[in-house]
Amino acid sequence: MSTQPLPLKGITVVAVEQAVAAPFATRQLADLGARVVKIERPDGGDFARGYDTAARGLASHFVWCNRGKESVAVDLKDPRGLALARRLVAGADVFVQNLAQGAAARLGLDAATLCAADPRLIAVDVSGYGATGPYAHRRAYDMLVQCEAGLVSVTGTPEQPVKSGIPAADIAAGMYAFSGVLAALVRRGTTGRGGPVEVSLLDSLAEWMGHPLHYGTHGGTPPARTGLAHAVIAPYDAYPTADGGLVLLSVQNDREWRRLAEQVLGRPDLAGAPEFATNTARVAGRAATDAVVGAALAPLSRPSRR
Repeated sequence: MSTQPLPLKGITVVAVEQAVAAPFATRQLADLGARVVKIERPDGGDFARGYDTAARGLASHFVWCNRGKESVAVDLKDPRGLALARRLVAGADVFVQNLAQGAAARLGLDAATLCAADPRLIAVDVSGYGATGPYAHRRAYDMLVQCEAGLVSVTGTPEQPVKSGIPAADIAAGMYAFSGVLAALVRRGTTGRGGPVEVSLLDSLAEWMGHPLHYGTHGGTPPARTGLAHAVIAPYDAYPTADGGLVLLSVQNDREWRRLAEQVLGRPDLAGAPEFATNTARVAGRAATDAVVGAALAPLSRPSRR
């Protein structure tokens, strides 16, 4: 194991956070050695504590997003509690919050206010829809943002859209908050100034939708929902085998297709055939592509697991 100190050792992070997005970001910082002090409500704390009791009596979401942190219960509506929170922030390098839009500003804990008072501080506002615009003050939930960013439009089957099985919008925002803090720490190391970082769930997941956006905008047709298949790559699907199982096979480029045709399908004639030689051609003739791949895999059995 490495004997080098963790890269963020000596960095103190204070967070007024709940649910997933901000806690996931600060957990990354804790994993890298930062001291993370989590400020929670005195009446039950982070509401994610109550999602379930699956992790040895604790909530699985909470355990996942909050390892390696310290916690303190503070009533921010009490002037004494707010004064305590401000003292904690005054001794911190980084402050992160994902309170309801406008709540942090009313408490003087928004990024703009804090950074104006302390130029060294890195302060992060994580919101659902950003600080301005018609949705700014709406509550954001992961499932709603998955819908609004278009993720469910490309996830599922032709008959049924589905959301991601993980909180993709929360995770996206958490990772952009995390990378924003790292970038701000680098900047502070060279300029001495921290500054505000603003992240929203909608912006973050919309960025992850870049491929469908460009495909639909420039190709003229939105990508279809294709289950385990891929809208713009073929072959890419789950194919039945002789033992009643499925093998997920994907070909990422034309070189791989040639090797598949020659070494697995036993059809070297398909390697350079115009209707199969390029991914564009294989997608256009997806039914024929899937038919030849499926016919070759159907007599086979899956490898045994030991």
